[in-house]
Order: sequence, then structure tokens, then C-alpha cells
Amino acid sequence: MTISEEDRRRMGTVSPVLAAEVKKYPPFKHEKDVLDERRVRAEHLAKLRHLYPIPGPIPEHVSESMHHVEARDGYQIPVKIYKPAKPPQDGASPLVVMLHEGGWAMGDLTDEDLNCRMFSRDLGAVCVNVDYRLGPEYPWPCCVWDCYDVIQWAAKTASPGRSELPADLKKGFIVGGASAGGNLSAVMCQVGRDKGLSPPLTGQYLCVPSLLWQDVVPKEYKEDFQSRYDSGLNDPILGDLLRVTMPPNIAGEGNPDPLFSPLIHPNMKNLPPCYLQVGGLDPLRDEAIIWDRVFKENGGKSRLQVYDGYGHMFWTNWPLMEQSKQFVRDTLEGFKWLLQEGSSS
Repeated sequence: MTISEEDRRRMGTVSPVLAAEVKKYPPFKHEKDVLDERRVRAEHLAKLRHLYPIPGPIPEHVSESMHHVEARDGYQIPVKIYKPAKPPQDGASPLVVMLHEGGWAMGDLTDEDLNCRMFSRDLGAVCVNVDYRLGPEYPWPCCVWDCYDVIQWAAKTASPGRSELPADLKKGFIVGGASAGGNLSAVMCQVGRDKGLSPPLTGQYLCVPSLLWQDVVPKEYKEDFQSRYDSGLNDPILGDLLRVTMPPNIAGEGNPDPLFSPLIHPNMKNLPPCYLQVGGLDPLRDEAIIWDRVFKENGGKSRLQVYDGYGHMFWTNWPLMEQSKQFVRDTLEGFKWLLQEGSSS
């Protein structure tokens, strides 16, 4: 199904609520140096987290602890583990592995604290929050294999009776993340399928994900791949970058590697159920819509929510908007759906 011009206008018309918030509370300004950008982004988000639905630790509901997982090259990958203070009513927890956002070059464990605490408190899940290595210090695909090494460790380690990771993967084994984390989550499902991960992943959460880079778009997707060039220019987080130049493909210009652009993987079958959220202004919007369509054409279960008039990561940057609060509520409902669909697959 081709995305109609009417659809594009509806999705890509800036919400007046968002416009007012952006005017009152401008987003952080992008820096030329990635390390400066990393610092400015972290400082900006740190000032907002007290406004989030779960602004900090909730020890009466969720316990948190640090752990390290050994990567294939011997590096010790930091992970934070979240466990419900009270076990689920049926006595077994699903496992959720979260991979943070930040363009493969920014971000840390604080980015997924909210979701991990929410999933542990409200779903009884054990969560693993992964602090994978970032570029440019550790060039791509180091981040890919860090994430997969944690996924493998989780598959081998999780057990209801184990204090380290007390989860039952038969109840659910979900990987998720936003933006670059959504990209990595989609890649984890493909790599896990191709390498015979056991037990297999049962669900994937792709939040505003990067799924197809603009320099390797196949001919059959070009007609629908437009949001990086039109409505994306109005995105308050990524629009400034697009108006100057398209951000570089950190995997290498023209690199048709599914480890970076999972939508060009030659096999889109036999993947776990997928829940996607994306903003109507987001430059990454169209690839999420294409993914949803291709996923279903290949027999997969997929659920997509588009937030008309809102942009990339809007709920983290303007958390007091009602649509931001609704986004978080939708995330929780989407995870419930993934757990249901995964258990029935």
C-alpha cells in the first residue's frame, strides 16, 4: 500500500500543542563535534527527567542492580537489571532487554530507566538495560555485537530460580529500544533467527526506529520513502540536521548491510511479533510504515501507532504534553500485546 498524499499531510502537519511547547521550551542545539553533542544532550535530558511519569527509582516496587556481561572481545559490558519487588501472581517473570537511543554515538542507561521501571512494576518483568559501546570511540558494528552478546547471555542465564536473572523466557523474551535502539532491536531479532538463538526472542519493540538508510533504499520502497526529505524538516529534534545535510551513515556510505538497515535483509519471515511507535513528523516515519507493511506481507504480526503532528522522541523532550503521557501509556499496552502474541506464537 502506497502512502497517500492525504496521509502525508495528516501525519506531517505540526501539532499546535507541540509548536507551543517547542516555543516555550526549545530543544537542545546540535553540536558539530559528537562528543560535545553527547554532553549537551545528556545535560538537556537530565533537566527533564523529574517530569517523567516515573522520575526516579521506585525501590518499593522495583530493585535495581548493576552487572557486567563479557563481550566477545573480553570487554565488560555494563548492564542494569531491574526486578519486581513482588513476584508476578503466576510466579514467573518475562524478560525484557532494552537498548537505548542516541544515534549509536550518544546515550546511556538513564535513557531506558523509565521503561524498565514501568515494565518491571506494571508487568512483573525482569529487565536488562544495556550500556553498549558507542562510536566514534568504538566504531560500528561494535554496538551490534555488544547487544547480541548480552542477548545470548540473557538466553543462557535467565531462569525462574536464578537470583541473577529470575525470569522464565517461556513467559516472554522481548528486545526493544528507541531510535538507534529500535534499529538494534530489529537487528537482534534477525541475527537471533539467523544464528539459531535458543530460546528465541518472542517480541520486538521498535520505537521511532531507524530501519533503512537513505543511501541504500531499494527501488520498490523509493516511492514511499519520503519523510526524511519533506515532513521531517519540521521535526523539532532532527529537522535542523536535515536542513543542513543528511546525517552520515556510520556503517559506511552506500553500505547495504542488514546489520545497519534491517529493512533490506533478504529474509523478513519468521520474526517475532513487532510493536512500533513513530511520530508523524519524524524523518524516520516512512521506514516504520514500510516495515509494518513488509512485515505483515511476510506473515509476521505487527502493530503500528503513528502520532500525527508529533516528532522524533517528543515524549522525552516535552514530557508534560498530554500526548507524551499517552505515548508512555501506549508503550505499556503495546508490551502487553507483545507478551500475549509472543506466548501464542
